[in-house]
Amino acid sequence: MGKGRSLELYFIDGKPDGMLTAEVFNWTGHVLKIPRTRIADALRRPETEYTGVYILLGDVEGQPQAYIGEAEDLKARIRGHVTKKDWWETAVLITSTANNLHKAHVKYLESRLVELALEAKRMPLENGNVPTRSSLSESGVANMESFLETLMMVLPAIQVDMFDDKVIPSIKDMRQIYEVGLPEFELFNAKYGIAANAYLLNGNLVVRKGSKAGKSWTGTSKNLESYMKKREVLFKNGIIRLDGDTAYFSDDYAFSSASLAAVMTSGRYTQRTAWKLKGTNKTYADWEAEQIEKDD
Repeated sequence: MGKGRSLELYFIDGKPDGMLTAEVFNWTGHVLKIPRTRIADALRRPETEYTGVYILLGDVEGQPQAYIGEAEDLKARIRGHVTKKDWWETAVLITSTANNLHKAHVKYLESRLVELALEAKRMPLENGNVPTRSSLSESGVANMESFLETLMMVLPAIQVDMFDDKVIPSIKDMRQIYEVGLPEFELFNAKYGIAANAYLLNGNLVVRKGSKAGKSWTGTSKNLESYMKKREVLFKNGIIRLDGDTAYFSDDYAFSSASLAAVMTSGRYTQRTAWKLKGTNKTYADWEAEQIEKDD
């Protein structure tokens, strides 16, 4: 088990959807998350004049989108984006508490963040290409990678999960699954051509490469619109691909819950009970209840 760390979130407005800062004990970084509706107030804060990197988050034609950039004066850069970019709704400013990041540092961080976002395939970027990395000394690179390691813990905690790589390297030899005791599950629906296999790993349900999924979204409830958009992103990023009338997972892909994995695989509202323990009629819920009873 890894060492625990303490994250301090400060809700500046006293509201969970307002401005907030995030810091970690013994980390030099400082993160400020700003709703666009509070941008004028946010730009009065001193850290917005620091050198740093930033992330803009929003939607374009109903699809999530992000932009990653760097600046020696974040306030001036964000002001420019207020007038020139209409689509974003949230800005995340990443600086250091002592304002000791310089141009080469933030150019390096910008390049690495774009790389990580593209690798994760969680959200389309407005950035056209990966920016060129700046030249840093060996120690400088090590420092920035350490900075990034902590930042990757902070961002998901403030609901910025675009760097969370859910693609899991395929376990090519099925015997490995049995050797380490990973539970396997199946989801079938002949009507929609669904035949999926998944395994539980590190708290995620990982749908296996080659699993057949619903080729289109058949859900009708407006309450499921957010799921539909998430599924469209999976298609757009090539996680789920079409081959004629068949949709399939191009790689092993991890979902945070069995129900989310079921909905994304099926293309419609589907409960976690649709997953059955491989070779049995035992639902995921039944299997989960058994695990809890074992611990009593």
